[in-house]
Amino acid sequence: MSTHALSRPYAGTCFDCSGSSVPPSFVHRITKYDPADRDERGHYTGAEDTISDHGPVEAAYLAAIAAFAEVSGIDRLQIREPAVTGFVHFGVQPPVDGHGLGGLFPPDLTGYHDGAEVSLPVALELVRAMLRDQGAWCRLEVGDVFTVHVGWDQYVYVGSDRPCADAVARTRELGLFPERLTASPYAAEFEEPEVTEAADERFWARVRTALASRHTVLLEEGYVRNAARWHRLSVENLDVVRARLSPRALLTIWPDLTPDADAVFAALPMEGSVEFVWEAQDGTISHAVVDDTEYQELADLVAGARAACALPTNVDERHPLLCAILPDSDGVPCARW
Repeated sequence: MSTHALSRPYAGTCFDCSGSSVPPSFVHRITKYDPADRDERGHYTGAEDTISDHGPVEAAYLAAIAAFAEVSGIDRLQIREPAVTGFVHFGVQPPVDGHGLGGLFPPDLTGYHDGAEVSLPVALELVRAMLRDQGAWCRLEVGDVFTVHVGWDQYVYVGSDRPCADAVARTRELGLFPERLTASPYAAEFEEPEVTEAADERFWARVRTALASRHTVLLEEGYVRNAARWHRLSVENLDVVRARLSPRALLTIWPDLTPDADAVFAALPMEGSVEFVWEAQDGTISHAVVDDTEYQELADLVAGARAACALPTNVDERHPLLCAILPDSDGVPCARW
């Protein structure tokens, strides 16, 4: 990954993917909430709304972040742990089509992946989408030099390797309240990755072994959190599919779809939720998470499917054949899945 576009030289690696680097030393929480309106537990008791005004206050947030980036010498950032709205949406406002990424990335979200570098203006637009709870979320980082995290209720956390006194003053001029913290509660250091195995040549050898006995398997390509593409792998198409995988994707290998889609549908549980994966007559593979109240709608959707499977939604009940992270070109798995 090139770092020559950054606006100032750094000692060490700018975009450290290991997750082991020390986070920025100077962290500020930026909000529109006056600290004078907090109770003894720190809970805000004032009249400010918890949603974006889509106007001057939102613009002030973006200007404040830009000020911190300027003082820190940052003009490009890296997208980390990108996510979109999935089965459950936790935002205060309803999600929108395109997850708020329209105009920033194409409909298939090419370029919106872990490790992608974006300009500061694009990063600010990502922050805008997060402030509006439009469906997309990610961390924005420059290694241990600079970070931006958006939390609940219009709380923004900016970290830098510099004190950023001028940016702090500018934030106050904008009518916002910068407060010094020891760390952002959304820092990656507080999360343990669930998958650490690399999808290296040993992984692909195991896939080929599975194909030798099963002939076909199902590949779930998690290209961002809460979104996946599905592929039916065979010995014949393995290399073609592999070449098209999204950078740093989470790769999960499942037993192949069952040819009798009607039988799979008939065996759905009487209650609870399930992830239904099916292949249409044109070869397109789709999936949907539904509960027992949505089975009729699902039946209409999958009518004529030529193969299907049902996967449990409970993590403890999901038992894939293999699971690994697509590494970078140096063989290191950098995504923190």
